Amino acid sequence: MKNSVEIDEYLEALWHMKEDAKTSITELKAEIGDNFSKEIFYECLNDNLAAVSDDDKTVTLTTKGEERARRIIRAHRLAERLLFDVMGMSKNIEEGACEFEHMVTPALVDSICTMLGHPKESPQGLPIPPGECCENATTTIESSVIHLTELEIGQTARVAYVNCRKDHELHRLNGLQIRPGVYIKLHQTYPSFVIECEGSNIALDDEIANNICVWREKKYMSKTNDAVKKRSIFGRGIGIFKKCRNVN
Repeated sequence: MKNSVEIDEYLEALWHMKEDAKTSITELKAEIGDNFSKEIFYECLNDNLAAVSDDDKTVTLTTKGEERARRIIRAHRLAERLLFDVMGMSKNIEEGACEFEHMVTPALVDSICTMLGHPKESPQGLPIPPGECCENATTTIESSVIHLTELEIGQTARVAYVNCRKDHELHRLNGLQIRPGVYIKLHQTYPSFVIECEGSNIALDDEIANNICVWREKKYMSKTNDAVKKRSIFGRGIGIFKKCRNVN
């Protein structure tokens, strides 16, 4: 499609507006900034990706546009997760993710999602739209990130991220030093989960324990063809990001 990347940026902006309950064309112009183009905007309308109200004051995604925007947002936020968690980047992840979202196929996006353990949020806490791999709990490509509840007693793992949606739970875990990068050891699973973290033993209920995602240790990962496939796909993703980092 003509101006495909530019159209994707408009659809992405409309998705952000939807999350913030915004619909006015003025707000869309503010979201896009100085690069707002009437030509791209009208192309979105002509291709039935967006629709304006009768008074020409508000604009929303159509069903077709929402599905396309959903794919873009999903790829972008998973890319941010990959850059932050796997490559250890804390700066310029937005630029790398922007490049990534236009380069990958849905199958590759699902493979990365599975490898990361189907994360629910980006590093900024924004929701990642689930894919078929999440809904079907796909494990064909072995996840490198698993839930704390999947650890074996006595196993040690490094925290990848925490999926708490309630701020007070996240603050509590931070106060207990349970945060990305620290190592924890599972001591007990019943009647509550008990882990060791930073020299302290901490009891967690099932829900909170399930929201803590950790890196699977290599010695616990199988040597199946699926794992080989995972490394191959992962390498392709890393290659794209290296290209993005060189550009920046």
